[in-house]
Amino acid sequence: MSTRQLPERGGLFRFTAPRPPREERCELCAAALPDPGHRHLVDTENRSLACACDPCARLLEVSGASAGRFRAVPGRYLSDPGHGLDEAAWERLRIPVGVAFFFRNSALDRLVALYPSPAGATESEPEPEAWQSVLDASPLAGLLEPDVEALLLRRHRGRVECHLVPIDICYELVGRMRLRWQGFDGGAEARADLEEFFGHVRERARALGGGPS
Repeated sequence: MSTRQLPERGGLFRFTAPRPPREERCELCAAALPDPGHRHLVDTENRSLACACDPCARLLEVSGASAGRFRAVPGRYLSDPGHGLDEAAWERLRIPVGVAFFFRNSALDRLVALYPSPAGATESEPEPEAWQSVLDASPLAGLLEPDVEALLLRRHRGRVECHLVPIDICYELVGRMRLRWQGFDGGAEARADLEEFFGHVRERARALGGGPS
């Protein structure tokens, strides 16, 4: 396994940098945006996030309109309480923290694994058998929309949570952890923020094949 730091481009930077005292605008049509609560697009060429108004995001969601540079981030949340990821599978991933997310990069045509760290988003490169353990563990891996959705995993208290989420909230999590991380283990504030974040995910997520999880 190897790891590398990702450059702080649009997606992560917007969640870690101090907000300038100006109105945010859609990066496609320049319309004023509500803050918080506006949509995001993935810039597939620059591997970054762009802010968008609802009309522009909806336009890119139309069938066939997302084949270009920008893709609208959907709002789908799913969970898989019956997944097959256990402590042994997590150990094979060799990820040094308890949270990671995986998404399919269409330009590279492969899955990418990232985890939050005090330095920002860090890319991990698990061994092939570890990758396969993730792919085989849950049908959610096969449902991911390239570039815009992620498989979010959390190892906590002897079990692993498995969710399909919009990619932008994963970068939001990375930014929040970087802002609040203290000491070796993150500190009490970062742990409380992580609990709040996953509580929000559980509330939004629909169990795979059923109702709310």
